[in-house]
Amino acid sequence: MAATAREDGASGEERGQRGCEHYDRGCLLKAPCCDKLYTCRLCHDNNEDHQLDRFKVKEVQCINCEKIQHAQQTCEECSTLFGEYYCDICHLFDKDKKQYHCENCGICRIGPKEDFFHCLKCNLCLAMNLQGRHKCIENVSRQNCPICLEDIHTSRVVAHVLPCGHLLHRTCYEEMLKEGYRCPLCMHSALDMTRYWRQLDDEVAQTPMPSEYQNMTVDILCNDCNGRSTVQFHILGMKCKICESYNTAQAGGRRISLDQQ
Repeated sequence: MAATAREDGASGEERGQRGCEHYDRGCLLKAPCCDKLYTCRLCHDNNEDHQLDRFKVKEVQCINCEKIQHAQQTCEECSTLFGEYYCDICHLFDKDKKQYHCENCGICRIGPKEDFFHCLKCNLCLAMNLQGRHKCIENVSRQNCPICLEDIHTSRVVAHVLPCGHLLHRTCYEEMLKEGYRCPLCMHSALDMTRYWRQLDDEVAQTPMPSEYQNMTVDILCNDCNGRSTVQFHILGMKCKICESYNTAQAGGRRISLDQQ
């Protein structure tokens, strides 16, 4: 459960209880904005009408001896370890998760550091296997998740990079796949659909259209390659002639081919 706080400096948690639902730590943060004590900035923000600026935290209170002191990794009074990991910039205390502070992101990330690189254009730390293999969108992490509309850059939820370059929270991405397969921002396929497109080829071949539709064509726009083409109309889907995707949209009215009437 999140910690409650009182203005007199006493925590609503039992003395000696470590951490909260968000972090494992042996101290409480003294919020510079309201002088209240909270286990973490998230607990603070969930209970107050304003946000705690993690970078402005100067003091913490030990959960064991309750001494208020300068923010540091170990209690100066009773030697309680406040966190296996401590960042003196973000004032992040937690158990060791191979965290590292990224100067370009401006915050701490869960590592190991050697498994990630910072893309200067996207302005985000990404897995090494995406280096040179992702589509860059300038400052993409500074945009909110298009599914939940919550912040991505400072979120504790892992970000998922779509083939189009847009970001979603990993949990939002997994929920999205239960309902559809396209990026909610640009409609590009959010995963490799090649296998499904070939299955759809078979279904189209086995489902002839009524005679009045057999000579009907339609202009389409492909959401995957952005190409335009004219194809035969089919109720199950229209395949892009350029990339063979069925992730297409009708871009004009239907028409009958005159030379086949």
